[in-house]
Amino acid sequence: LARPAGVPLLGVNLGHVGFLAEAEVENLSDAVDSVVRGRYDVEERMTVEVTARLNGQLLADTWALNEATVEKRERMLEVVAEIDGRPLSRWGCDGVICATPTGSTAYAFSAGGPVVWPEVEAMLLVPISAHALFARPLVVSPRSTLALEVQPATAGAVLWCDGRRRFDLPAGARVEVRRADLPVRLARLHGIEDTGAPFTDRLVAKFDLPVQGWRGRTRA
Repeated sequence: LARPAGVPLLGVNLGHVGFLAEAEVENLSDAVDSVVRGRYDVEERMTVEVTARLNGQLLADTWALNEATVEKRERMLEVVAEIDGRPLSRWGCDGVICATPTGSTAYAFSAGGPVVWPEVEAMLLVPISAHALFARPLVVSPRSTLALEVQPATAGAVLWCDGRRRFDLPAGARVEVRRADLPVRLARLHGIEDTGAPFTDRLVAKFDLPVQGWRGRTRA
């Protein structure tokens, strides 16, 4: 609802890792006060548009903030990946993730993909449990078009967008993922502990990374 209206979203963490959350439940009143006082910036996050077709017939026309994932339905998925109209590789796998930088800390991270800073405009292509020598996560241009073709020998597949919108993919279906025109806008607060922090600080806090011994830049 907020994306087409261009309205910034303010996330509240209800118990998960919460990379997009600006406030915890216990400091929600402070977050609301910051919004009322205008003490926030607006950050735009890249989204992707996703289409699926079978012999020219449109099966799905949707979008995603985190990722679009083609996953096996029953047995192993046989899929050919394509980048900018050229075949890349064929994988027997559990699925393939096409993620944004926002999604790099979500499903793509769990599948072994890299963490991409939000300011970096790129897309990720991450195979899931692929039986192949070349099955590394790839970082591609935001101007690229990613495509996944479900092979005829496969017992169909499932397309998930952000883990919420689900579409069945028959054998032979083709999914295309490209950068969308509309971003998602996020409100970033000022002055609340652990919010409005640089992404590095968020990464350290969310994953409880060890930083003991850090001394910082030496002052002249």
